[in-house]
Amino acid sequence: MAAAASVISSSCPSLPISHRRLEPQIPFQQQPRRRPSSRHVIASVATTDRWAPFVTDDTGRGSQHAETSGRRSDDDDGQRHQQLAARWREIHGAGNWEGLLDPIDDVLRAELIRYGELAQATYDSFDYDRFSPYCGSCKFPTRTFFTDAGLDGAGYEVTRFLYATCNELKLPNFANRRNHNSAAGNKLWSESGTFIGYVAVSTDEETARIGRRDIAVAWRGTITRLEWLADLTTNQRPLTDMGIPCPDPRVKVESGFAELYTGKDSACKFCRYSAREQALAEVRKLVELYHSKGEEVSVTVTGHSLGSALAMLNAFDIAETGANASASKKAPVCVFSFAGPRVGNLDFKRRFETELGVRALRVVNVHDTVPKVPGVVFNEAAFPEAVLRAVDGLGVGGVYAHLGVPLALDHEASPFLKKTMDISCYHNLEAHLHLLDGFRGAGEGFEPRGRDPALVNKSADFLRDDHMVPPVWYQAENKGMVRTEDGRWVLPPRHRDIDQHPEDTEHHLKQLGLNAAST
Repeated sequence: MAAAASVISSSCPSLPISHRRLEPQIPFQQQPRRRPSSRHVIASVATTDRWAPFVTDDTGRGSQHAETSGRRSDDDDGQRHQQLAARWREIHGAGNWEGLLDPIDDVLRAELIRYGELAQATYDSFDYDRFSPYCGSCKFPTRTFFTDAGLDGAGYEVTRFLYATCNELKLPNFANRRNHNSAAGNKLWSESGTFIGYVAVSTDEETARIGRRDIAVAWRGTITRLEWLADLTTNQRPLTDMGIPCPDPRVKVESGFAELYTGKDSACKFCRYSAREQALAEVRKLVELYHSKGEEVSVTVTGHSLGSALAMLNAFDIAETGANASASKKAPVCVFSFAGPRVGNLDFKRRFETELGVRALRVVNVHDTVPKVPGVVFNEAAFPEAVLRAVDGLGVGGVYAHLGVPLALDHEASPFLKKTMDISCYHNLEAHLHLLDGFRGAGEGFEPRGRDPALVNKSADFLRDDHMVPPVWYQAENKGMVRTEDGRWVLPPRHRDIDQHPEDTEHHLKQLGLNAAST
């Protein structure tokens, strides 16, 4: 998994990644839902007020679509929401998305992009500044999270941030711990914990539009040293050994992913509960709250790369522990995964899909190597299930199988993207969302629906150069440096209030029969 792990790490916006390209001489316009915050410097890419999307034939040659400006209209959004309210169970995977993928259903496409943006926000809000005492935390507070992340119209409110650690080796997450600890009043907020995601719930207005109260859990991909270790630790362990309840001891998962999901540090106030415990407690609380009001509720888990693996574990765990159930109802659980690796063996797949009934839709780029690991030799694409079960029964290990239903995309179908040998571009989340925006069906060309192509280069160099969009353009103005009255440039001292765990966490864990042992 070493080669693919280098790609997994590229999911962070500070590295060159992405995939999409623009046809020459075609100006484009910023999508309203993805307005960058004023605290960021962005490239000016539009030379007119409108841009015409391209429709490509099988040869890849494009022509302008004369009937539309390339932006979704309010009427289109209204029609989509009307359909979604009536069809949300189908879109959420009740029928395993049969008949919805090729050609792709427009409502499903819009929902995939929407949840992909929720996952992308975990990257955009992450503090990468190694000179900051808050490096590794979320830059934005919960109350203004989506506005600050450029998702003003998300229709969700963050109820809780999630923090993770995987620190059995006691390694620092970032390289300059000594510098922070030696500076007075400049101590790191946490030496082992990192912001790994969040739980959010749809607003009343959004709930009315989408037909139910949706609880979204978004997980971030690889950035820190400890997360690298999780990616590279490919041996399998039974879920029961990792503290995750499961009646079948044959169910096994990649140990690195599970350790990051279940790890905790009693010395860290942010990680005294594991990421698992934090997510389960919050989902349980919200399900109970909205079921008590008589509402329809869904639980949707999303993530990219490593975040996809955590999303699969979390969705399994939610269903296994009953965090999605109240006394009278059970909320359906679904995963929308992007560029995710394999997570477990065939018994994990069976328990996940058949016995627990969790639905998963995996969006992948066929050129990306990360979805092909772990299980390079023994996997569902290489051998029939009977062979894999026989090998697994011998205790050889390394038998992995993907979960759910794949939606395969091909970045070479997009006329917006340039040819590159940078394989991290193939893995980039914004590139996957661009490919979704233009995907119609297998072999049916590429037709953008209005998502701003400039987003591809937020953290990558994948757009064609003739579109004049600088690579890796999403960054803080002057990297946070300010000019003082005497003309010097300095990095000013910063203070940030970091949300800690709600006081009712232990209560909701006990309701699930879990003993957090948080002290």
